Amino acid sequence: MDRLSIILTLMSGALITGALVITVFTLGYYNWWTIGGSAIIGFLLAWPSAFLVSQRIKRRDPEWSPDRDASDAAPVPKPGAKEI
Repeated sequence: MDRLSIILTLMSGALITGALVITVFTLGYYNWWTIGGSAIIGFLLAWPSAFLVSQRIKRRDPEWSPDRDASDAAPVPKPGAKEI
């Protein structure tokens, strides 16, 4: 499992949801449907964006040495697998 992406999911979810809520408020929509829709979109985009950021951090870190080839990395890590 990619433990860094799990931690980054909390931050990216809050960032995406907050940005979407501020955007819909700026556009003049002040009802629960737009806030709920923004929360759902933020929830759905939180993990994929965190995974991409995690992979980018690890690619740029000169001290990082993964145990396997980069071509073996899948979008969804297998349970019980070693750190990517």
